[in-house]
Amino acid sequence: MIIDSHCHAGSGDAMTAPWDTDAPLGAYLRRAQAAGIDKTVVFSAFHTDYGAANAGVARIVARRPSRLIGYACVHAQRDAGRIAALIGRAVTEWGFRGIKVHRHQAALTREICEAARRFSLPVLYDVAGAAHALNMFAPQYPDVPFIVPHLGSFADDWRAHITVIDALSRYPNVYADTSGVRRFGYLVEAVKRAGPQKLLFGSDGPWLHPGLELHKIRLLGLAAEDEALICGANLQRLLRLNDPPAPQRRAERADALV
Repeated sequence: MIIDSHCHAGSGDAMTAPWDTDAPLGAYLRRAQAAGIDKTVVFSAFHTDYGAANAGVARIVARRPSRLIGYACVHAQRDAGRIAALIGRAVTEWGFRGIKVHRHQAALTREICEAARRFSLPVLYDVAGAAHALNMFAPQYPDVPFIVPHLGSFADDWRAHITVIDALSRYPNVYADTSGVRRFGYLVEAVKRAGPQKLLFGSDGPWLHPGLELHKIRLLGLAAEDEALICGANLQRLLRLNDPPAPQRRAERADALV
């Protein structure tokens, strides 16, 4: 199974750039199907109300539940005090499997990490080049998986790539996705130093072509079992995709108590 770990969906409301205006999935889904991608993690474009934005993503996921996996977006500052409520609703009502946070909006906080721990979710945190922060939160929350998109920088910051690779090799709970990484040598170095078990294929769709991003993984020339780890097995384990969604798991636990 090939799983794309990183794709935006829905619409934003600021309308200053693609990432806060509109993220339509039509072309992306056709391209992903042609590339052999079976499932895709989706989350909202930048938004000023992530309660509403997450509900919109839930409707998108509900239309294609066999292909799409939802993540809840939160704003660390604006949503402070209600992070657990936002994520709890996304998990219990919609079966979302992860949390997305972007440092461009606000840096990761303990409140988010505590919610991730409470609901047993990974955090996809775009450090936007500030990869040194991994050394703060990764050891503080060793039971929370942290996924760093773009190997730490969509802007080709080699210093961020190196820092993330170091964190991958040092912290068992730190992972990185490959979306938008243009300096191919750093993907090679990440595999050599941290191993294929610490990388996840991602596309940063719908704006980047998922087939092109997937081809980068093929070009690493890995053994079939190692390529399978990057292309889906690692994320399948992190998201516990073989388990039922949270509402069903909770009902089963309640039944057992009765």
